[in-house]
Amino acid sequence: MATDARSIYVTALRNTHAMEQQGLQQMEAQVSRLERYPDYAALLNRHIETTRQQLQRLEQALGAAGESISSIKETVTSVAGTVGATVHGLFQDETLKNLYAGYAYQYEQIGAYRSLITIAQAAGETAHVSAFQQSVQEEEQAAQQVAGLIEPVTRR
Repeated sequence: MATDARSIYVTALRNTHAMEQQGLQQMEAQVSRLERYPDYAALLNRHIETTRQQLQRLEQALGAAGESISSIKETVTSVAGTVGATVHGLFQDETLKNLYAGYAYQYEQIGAYRSLITIAQAAGETAHVSAFQQSVQEEEQAAQQVAGLIEPVTRR
């Protein structure tokens, strides 16, 4: 178990990367089933690109720390993301369930990045803090955009 600040920082980087990878898998699985919801599909497509940029930032931070992503954790979380999107796809209200889950997921990511920033500062690993702050802003914006879709998607 990691006890020094740098080890905790590296673990937090890996966990955040795995979380983003899972979210990417879920969005990619969902977007193909949103032909009746073009605004929602457009939002997901934009956030897929944002998520890819966030993954690159995390990979740069891992590389700067002399680390790489954990392939085992990545595989497990990718499978979990695909399974989650597939399970929701079995139900008539798939789109709403995915929308609610996406809304909540934005706040999970905001919390993870805010925590990562605090851990990075405690570890003296501040070189990537501004990149993580950018990710917080992107996730907050995405949460607002998803919130704005709840009523229109529900009506549709």
